[in-house]
Amino acid sequence: MGYGVSDFVGGVASRRVAALRVVIVSYPFSFVIVLIVAPFVGGQISWVPILWGLASGVAGGLAVWWFYLALASGPMAVVSPLTAVLVAGIPVVAGFAIGERPGALAFVGIALALIAVLLVSKESPDDTTGEVAGGREMKFTPTVAWLTVGSGVTFALAFICLHQIGDGSGLWPLAASRASATAVVWCVALASGHFTLPHGSVLKLAAFVGILDVVANAALLYAYQGGLLSLVSVIASLYPAATVLLAMVMLGERVGRLQQVGMVVALGAVGLIALG
Repeated sequence: MGYGVSDFVGGVASRRVAALRVVIVSYPFSFVIVLIVAPFVGGQISWVPILWGLASGVAGGLAVWWFYLALASGPMAVVSPLTAVLVAGIPVVAGFAIGERPGALAFVGIALALIAVLLVSKESPDDTTGEVAGGREMKFTPTVAWLTVGSGVTFALAFICLHQIGDGSGLWPLAASRASATAVVWCVALASGHFTLPHGSVLKLAAFVGILDVVANAALLYAYQGGLLSLVSVIASLYPAATVLLAMVMLGERVGRLQQVGMVVALGAVGLIALG
C-alpha cells in the first residue's frame, strides 16, 4: 500500500514538474525521517547489513532514473508492465535459487500474482496510447528496451538486497539505503541540469512521498525478516493496484476491464499465498 500510494502522490506531483525534481526532495527527506526514527527502534549497527542497505539504495536510485528515461522515450503501455513483471519475477527465481520452496497453494498464488501485476500495470482508457507524445512517435527502440529491462532488474535487485539485511539491525540499513539512493538521484539531477527544487504544493507532495517511502521500505524490510523472498516480493509487487484504485477514486480516471480483472486476481493471489 505504501508503494502504491507513493506512486499515486508522486504521479500527481510529476504532472506539475519533472519527476526527477520530486525524488531529489523525497529521497533526502525519507533519509532524515529514518535517522530520526531509527534510534527509537533500536538494533545493532553492523557493516554487513549496512552494506546491503547501501546496495539496495544504489539499485533503487538507478532503477528510478532508468525507468523515467524509458517512460520519457518509449510507450508506457509496454514499459510499465514489462518493468512490473521483472520486479515481481526475478525475486521469485532468486528465492527458488537459494532453496525456498513455498507450498502448492503459494505456487498458484505466485503465478496468479504475476498475471495480476501485468494486468494492473496496463494503461487505463484515460491514458494516451503511448504511440505519439509531444508531436513525436513513441517507439520501443533497443535503447528503450535496455532501459526498461535495466530498471526492472535493478528494482528487483533492490528488493533482494533488502531481503539479505536480516534482522537485528533495526532501521539503520534503511537509513543507509536512503542515503545512497539520494546520492544517486542527486548526481543524476546535477549531471542532467535538473537539480531545481520544487516549491509550493509540489514540495508538500514530495515530502509526503518521502514519508510513504519510509513506511513502504520499513514494512518490506520487516516482512522479509519473517517471510520468504519469493512470496514477500510478489505481494509487494502488486502495489500498482493501489495506484490504479486511487486514480479511479481520487481523480475520476476510468479503469480498463483488464485492470479491473487484474485487481480481483491480485486479491485472490494474496489469499492463496497467505494460505500456502
